[in-house]
Amino acid sequence: MATLATSVPSGRSAPPRKTPGKTLDALNFFLADVRDGLGPYLAIYLIAVRGPAHGWNEATVGLVLTIAGIVGLLAQTPAGGLIDRSKNKPRIVMAAALLVTISSISLPIVSGFTAVAVTQSIAAVAGAVFAPAISAITLGLVGAKHFAKRVGRNEAFNHAGNAVSAALAGALAWKFGPVVVFWLMGALTVASIFTASHVPNDQIDNAVARGLDCEPEEDCEEASGWKTLVENRPLMVFAAIAFLFHLANAAMLTSVSQLLAKTLGKDQATSLTAACIVAAQLVMVPVAIFVGRHTERIGTKPIFLVAFAFLAARGALYTVSDAPYWLVGVQALDGIGAGIFGALFPVVIADLTKGSGRFNVSQGAVATTQGLGAALSATLAGSIIVWAGYSVGFLTLAAIAACGFVLYLVAMPETKTHD
Repeated sequence: MATLATSVPSGRSAPPRKTPGKTLDALNFFLADVRDGLGPYLAIYLIAVRGPAHGWNEATVGLVLTIAGIVGLLAQTPAGGLIDRSKNKPRIVMAAALLVTISSISLPIVSGFTAVAVTQSIAAVAGAVFAPAISAITLGLVGAKHFAKRVGRNEAFNHAGNAVSAALAGALAWKFGPVVVFWLMGALTVASIFTASHVPNDQIDNAVARGLDCEPEEDCEEASGWKTLVENRPLMVFAAIAFLFHLANAAMLTSVSQLLAKTLGKDQATSLTAACIVAAQLVMVPVAIFVGRHTERIGTKPIFLVAFAFLAARGALYTVSDAPYWLVGVQALDGIGAGIFGALFPVVIADLTKGSGRFNVSQGAVATTQGLGAALSATLAGSIIVWAGYSVGFLTLAAIAACGFVLYLVAMPETKTHD
């Protein structure tokens, strides 16, 4: 990776220094499977392994995911504030990775709705740290000028890590069953903690990492995350857009996983869910690189509209057939929609909060609304599926994505000014 000079706030001077690009690459790669916890594998485990005999169906799984999602979203803004104040962000990443994994791998030995809800809620709280921490570490290392490009590279390695871990899970599940996901998460956590310990904390400019234009010890006026959100109309619009995107997107893969589990059985469902993830992640890698390289030229708005268009199309196409390989192929479209969202989310917020010193806590505030959408998505889709079937559930999610497209088109400004 080329050497990038770290930018500094006004009135500050520092010699250019080498950015630890390979360490950031490895951190994003290994954290990919850890930061999201069990994800769709939780639904497979609860539906196929425990099943109705233990009181689990699509609606109860959706309720657990909603509870954990709500707890996690309540942690988003405090997590952003913690990262803003922290002087050792890599250490926070290490602690969060360990906590997520302990909570997740305890699932085979805990029983009952309450115990599962508690462990997944703990994982959700710890998981709230990752997005603002990685963004802050990146911004503090490379500076605002190179941030969009580096975020695209981060996302590319994150998606590559997801693809590799999902492929391993799918291949090993044929022999060992869904439990292999727990082993894999433990191994990746060890690798993540080792890599995070090699991020040079002394090279992270903590003022730049929070978007400050003045020295942190100076008397800088700082608003709370929610005050920053309320007083910034474009940021509020973007928060609503993030809510709609995740309300439409979050339950799609989970619903496909449940459909596969009911029609094919737990072992094949785990492997095909892994194939769904691999298909999407492989598409996300070039998408993230493209977005990182061309956002400054194209702008954020046209690219984001493409994300919503593909999200709506994906929801509709799921209803065409329930053949396993059709579902895997349609899931690959997630690589475009979610790939764009992941690469642009921190970039848009950095643009809208530039100079405020509230970059990370604003990420947390917007991520709270985003998390609310994701949490409600599971319950909404699960309830509709139980009531009216999978096709109606997928079409409902597609309609929500279409609403997000319209809102972005008419209400969201372009954030790149091209000075």
